[in-house]
Amino acid sequence: MTKRIFFILVTALCARSVFAIDEAELDSMARDFRIEEVEVTARALSKDIIVPQTLKGAELQRLNALSVADALRYFSGVQLKDYGGVGGIKTINVRSMGSQHTAVYYNGVQLGNAQNGQVDLGRFSLDNMEEIQLFNGQKSDIFQSAREFGSAGNVYLTSRKPYFNAGERVHVRAKMRCGSFALANPNVGVDVKLAENLSMTLDAEYVYSDGKYPFRYRRVLPTGETAYDTTAIRQNGDVNAVRAEIGLHHYYRTTGFWRLHAYNYWSERGVPGAIVNNVWRNGERLWDRNSFVQATWQDEWFNRWSTRLLVKYANDYTHYRNYDVRLLPSDNEYTQQEVYLSLANKVQLFKWWDVSFAYDYQFNTLKKDEWVSGSTDEWFTRHSHWLSAATAFNIKEYVRAQASVLMTHVTNYQSPMTNPKITPGIFVSFRPYPKIDLSINAFYKHSYRYPTFNDLYYTDLGNANLRPELARQHSVELAYKITNHQSPITNQFGYEIAASISYYYNRVTDKIIAYPKGQQFRWTMLNLGTVKINGLDAKADVSLHLPLRFTLRTRINYTYQTAIDVTNPNDTYYGHQIPYIPWHSGSAVVGLDWRSLRGDHYGFNYSFIYVGERYSQQENIIYNYVQPWYTHDLSVYGEWGIKRWWIKANIELNNMLGQDYEVIQNYPMPKQNVRCTLAVRY
Repeated sequence: MTKRIFFILVTALCARSVFAIDEAELDSMARDFRIEEVEVTARALSKDIIVPQTLKGAELQRLNALSVADALRYFSGVQLKDYGGVGGIKTINVRSMGSQHTAVYYNGVQLGNAQNGQVDLGRFSLDNMEEIQLFNGQKSDIFQSAREFGSAGNVYLTSRKPYFNAGERVHVRAKMRCGSFALANPNVGVDVKLAENLSMTLDAEYVYSDGKYPFRYRRVLPTGETAYDTTAIRQNGDVNAVRAEIGLHHYYRTTGFWRLHAYNYWSERGVPGAIVNNVWRNGERLWDRNSFVQATWQDEWFNRWSTRLLVKYANDYTHYRNYDVRLLPSDNEYTQQEVYLSLANKVQLFKWWDVSFAYDYQFNTLKKDEWVSGSTDEWFTRHSHWLSAATAFNIKEYVRAQASVLMTHVTNYQSPMTNPKITPGIFVSFRPYPKIDLSINAFYKHSYRYPTFNDLYYTDLGNANLRPELARQHSVELAYKITNHQSPITNQFGYEIAASISYYYNRVTDKIIAYPKGQQFRWTMLNLGTVKINGLDAKADVSLHLPLRFTLRTRINYTYQTAIDVTNPNDTYYGHQIPYIPWHSGSAVVGLDWRSLRGDHYGFNYSFIYVGERYSQQENIIYNYVQPWYTHDLSVYGEWGIKRWWIKANIELNNMLGQDYEVIQNYPMPKQNVRCTLAVRY
């Protein structure tokens, strides 16, 4: 017995000494290196009724993407309009519903543009972005602003939040990106801990590119003969842009917080026109200034009642100039102002039943100055009201459901008062096996879009007789997730697999479409009548944590859809696919990285994007046919720690096969190009 006790004591002392040595070594390493957080995930059931597509953290930074628009290309069911180059305007279209049916939210507050309803996603950098989410229908949480219930799809952009370890008060980061087409893109950021629960973030960047890239100018006649085939350099695609942001974050108690965020973006850019009729250079220029200040306050009362208040003021200025004699001369200035207020409340009646109420108000003004044919001023104003009521309940682990109803009332000063519009939505998620993250999700929703100021009032393209769009969405999804996630710094094998497939049917009445008519800044507006959209989205995310601290990640998306005009059987384009909607599209991302025990990090990332055949006009004839396109992108990166500093280098090769392609016909995209990035952080 004595020997056994002696043996146990010796063993314990030996083990303690071993752990002490390891602890000492780890403490020494911690003083010199900052080891990134390792997340160990148990099997937890998703609470989302409609599972969002998400890119965040390191996965977001690994993509060969310069802006938010580039990253969104890797989501299924998304079409991106891109007019080429760093400065080209980029807008999103989800499930063929149109850009105006997709709302973009920045830190929980919608980005607005009453003038044309388009949000240029190219002006939002990934350097200050923490997470991007795409929801079809609406968020699963009923605690949201009223207008969030009104969109067919929502994109949520979340900027970086500061995180501090014990004893840290300041984080500094700097990045320099250079590349083809004279790209220069410096970025600096600072996080400061002002008090125990109060922090400040600063982020600023500059983007310059001359936009000159070679492209192939080739067209084939319907007979198969080549009409022309030459090579030229893209002109008037330059951009000078400055972005600056500042944020304050304060958390108090365990339930409340407030956040203040200010944003300013200024740019001067050439507007690269369409390459038609041997015209290689256009005289269009565009100056933009987008500024807003927004505040969020949220708290919880009695563990049952939650309140959120959003306030925003935005001031946008656009100056468009064109003295090209081949096009309509113009020199216009547009000034937009927006005041937005939202109050949302959620009450937990029981543990399984929540209700919410929200009211939003928005006031928009647009001033238009015309300087070509004599100075003329035009003013447009709009009052918008949204009132929502929603409920959500859970039946154990089997059923999650929510229902909402939204009243929208829009009044233009220049138009007679419109009647309020009521749009409902119903969302259901059924889990047949509570211990397995397998769910069947479905929703039915109405959404309503009122025409923008441009749609209604532009002299040369506006159509005051435009009718509002009404969209009906139906969707059914099968989603499955399985997780056995071990720490990647061990030799154990771990994995995380998430897959889903969804079918959707959308019917849009009085659909408003816009497409360029010679000038990129000007559009042709019309109601198509009725459009039927059928689609299938399939996606899979796989993460494998392999021995020797290797991690393999794969993301695959595929979309099939038909979006046909069924307005009038007598039309020559009846039953044809609407412009720029491909039948087939998809993407794939494969990444392999390795992390040392000290935290050094190396890896490569490969991505592939494919967009199938489509048509540029309403008639699906060979003259309007647009060829499929695809790109292969590759990046290699490494990150090293030197005491408290971290250095990261990244090299990207985009469109590595140098394919000639066009997202929008006659707007050629860059061929093979390179970007190099060097970043430091403290």
